[in-house]
Amino acid sequence: MTESAKAGGAKTSAETPAGNRFLGLTLAGGASGFNMVIFYWACLAGILLQTFVPQMQPYLLTEFLHIPESQQGVVSGDLSFWSELVIIAMVGFWGTLSDRVGRRPIMALGYLIMAVGVFFYPRAQSYEALLAARLCFAVGAAAFSVMLVTLIADYVADHSRGKATGMMGFFNGIGALITVMVLLRLPKMFQEAGQTPVAAGYATYWIMGGLTLATAVVLWFGLNKREAPHREQRQSLLQQARDGLLAAKNRGIALAYGASFVARGNLAIVGTFFTLWLANYGTLELGMSRAEAMAQAGLIIAITQTAALLSAPLFGLLTDRINRVRALNLTLALAFLGYGGTWFVDNPFGIGMILCGVLIGMSEVGCIVTSSVLIAQQSPRRIRGAVIGVFNLFGAVGILVASKVGGILFDAWREAAPFITFGLFALVVLIWGLLVGGKVRPVDEAD
Repeated sequence: MTESAKAGGAKTSAETPAGNRFLGLTLAGGASGFNMVIFYWACLAGILLQTFVPQMQPYLLTEFLHIPESQQGVVSGDLSFWSELVIIAMVGFWGTLSDRVGRRPIMALGYLIMAVGVFFYPRAQSYEALLAARLCFAVGAAAFSVMLVTLIADYVADHSRGKATGMMGFFNGIGALITVMVLLRLPKMFQEAGQTPVAAGYATYWIMGGLTLATAVVLWFGLNKREAPHREQRQSLLQQARDGLLAAKNRGIALAYGASFVARGNLAIVGTFFTLWLANYGTLELGMSRAEAMAQAGLIIAITQTAALLSAPLFGLLTDRINRVRALNLTLALAFLGYGGTWFVDNPFGIGMILCGVLIGMSEVGCIVTSSVLIAQQSPRRIRGAVIGVFNLFGAVGILVASKVGGILFDAWREAAPFITFGLFALVVLIWGLLVGGKVRPVDEAD
C-alpha cells in the first residue's frame, strides 16, 4: 500500500459502498444529487449568515447604539463569547433531537430561529437587547453547525468525505465572499439612494432576514425526506466526554484536538475583528463614514475570502493524496505566517494586509478541512461520536479564547493583537505536529 493510501485510510473496492454519484462523490443513505445541491446551498447560506452577523456588527454598534470605537472590541468579543457558550450548550440537544425527529426538520428549524434573530438584531435599543438577539441567532446557528457535520456523514460515503469537505469549504467561501462583496455594501448603497444610516441598516437586516426565512423553506422541501433511522444507543454526556478525552492517548487525535482549537479560533478572529479593525481605521484615521469604511473594508476581506474559496477544494484533494498530518502542518504554517504577519501591518488597507489576508484566507479554510479529515481518520468507530464531540469542544474553547481574550487585547493593546496571538498558537501546534507526525498512523493500522 502506498503512503498516500495509508495516510488517507483508503478503502478497497470491496469496502466501497455503492450509491448515487454527484460531482465525483459517492452518496449514501438514499441521498440524491438534488439533496446535495440543497445541502451545499445550506453551507453557502449558513456561512453567509455567520459572517454577516459579526461583520455587520460594527455598523450597528456605531449607528444604532452609538458605542465609541474604543469600546467596540470588548463589546464584540463579549457578544461572540456568550454566543459561543449558547452554541456549546445547544449542539448536544440538537444532535440528540435529530436522531429522534430527523435531520431535515432540525436544519430547517435552525434557519427559522436564525431568521428571528436577524429580524430582531436592528431593533435592539441597548446592549442587553442586542445580546438577546445574538443569543437567539446562536440557538439556530448551533442547529445548523451540528447538522452540517451530521449530513456529510449521512449523505456521503466514507471514502468521498475528504473531497466532500473540501467542496463544503468552497461553498462556504462563496457565502463569505457574497457577504463582503454585496451585503456589507448595502448600507452605503441605501444611503446613496437617500436613506438615513438607521433606515439603511434596517433595510439590510430585513433583506437578510427574508433570505434566511426563505432558506428554511427550501431546506424543508429539499433535503432528504427518506432518512435512514437513527437508533444508536446514546451514552451520557459525561461518559462521552470521558471516552473522548481518553482517546487523546492517540497522538493523532490529540494533535487534531489542538488543531481544532486553532482552526475554530481563527474563524472567530476573522469574523469578529477583521471588519472591526478595518472599519475603525477608515473612520478614525481616514475620516470616512461608517458605511464607507465598511464598503472599503469589504474589498480587503473579499481578497481574503477569494483565497479561501479557491484553496478549499485543493486542501480537500491534498488530504486524500499525502499524509494527513503533513497536510495539517502545511496549513498551520500558513496560519502562522498570515496571522503572525499582521504584527508588521500599520495600514490595514495597504499591500501588507492584502498579503496577510491571502495567507489568512488559505489557512482559515485549510485548517478546518485538514483537521476535520485527520480526526475522521483517527477516530475509532465505536467511540467516533465521543471523539468528534470533544474535537468540537476544543474548537469551541478556541472560539471562546479568541472572542474574550481577543476583544480585551484589541482594545487594550492593538488591533492586530488577536491575530498575532493566534498566529503564535498556530506555531505551537505546528511544532507539535512536526514532532509527532512520523508517529501518527491511521486508526485501522494502530494497535
